[in-house]
Amino acid sequence: MKRSYGMLCLFTLCLMAVVFVGSSCAKKVAPPPAVPKTEAPPPAPVPAPTITLSASPAAIERGQNSTLTWSTSNATNVTISGGVGTVEASGSRNVSPSESSTYTARASGPGGTATAEARVTVIAPPAVEAPRAVRISDAEFFAGNVIDIFFDYDKHDIREDAANTLKMDARALSEPERARLRFTIEGHCDERGSEKYNLALGDRRANSAKEYLVTLGINADRIDTISYGKERPFCSESNEECWQQNRRAHFVLKQ
Repeated sequence: MKRSYGMLCLFTLCLMAVVFVGSSCAKKVAPPPAVPKTEAPPPAPVPAPTITLSASPAAIERGQNSTLTWSTSNATNVTISGGVGTVEASGSRNVSPSESSTYTARASGPGGTATAEARVTVIAPPAVEAPRAVRISDAEFFAGNVIDIFFDYDKHDIREDAANTLKMDARALSEPERARLRFTIEGHCDERGSEKYNLALGDRRANSAKEYLVTLGINADRIDTISYGKERPFCSESNEECWQQNRRAHFVLKQ
């Protein structure tokens, strides 16, 4: 009986040792690693707008045009100062400022704002000098503006065409800076008729021209008359065309 009791005690002790050893081994097992939490990536940054602006030509004369040219990226709204206003993302526009001006282009969007400038310089056009009047001599003026008149055969009456010519002569001779000019009216005839007769006819022709000019306001003291009859023909052929050229009152400036 005592032996059985002893064995029971020994068995109990062995069992307790096994339990103790198992309990000690269980405490040494490492726990499973913790799973790290996954965080969401940060949002991508919004790109900032960019803009360029240029003016060509950069210098103009008043009244001329210059062309503004611009280009942007990442912009939702683009404006240009100087009266241009809201514009497309990229483009060009003609401007004609009356004075030197700086244009500012502004591009805005979710990523912010960007600006660019371009200056147009307005140059005053060079002063235009009035052309100086070319002073011509009295002889040149007289030759270019005082015109002979012509007569019908054996007549000293002022024809209509001759009257119109004398009116133009009177206007030229009335110009203030030519009002001092004195001149001679020569009476001429064609070759037909006697020398004496043609001298008298030439005198009547010269005086008819003088009297008409006086009625137009030319002072008689400025005018002398002389007759050459048929002595100094302007054309030497014997035909009507040539004779008509010789039947004239010829104006000569007195030096």
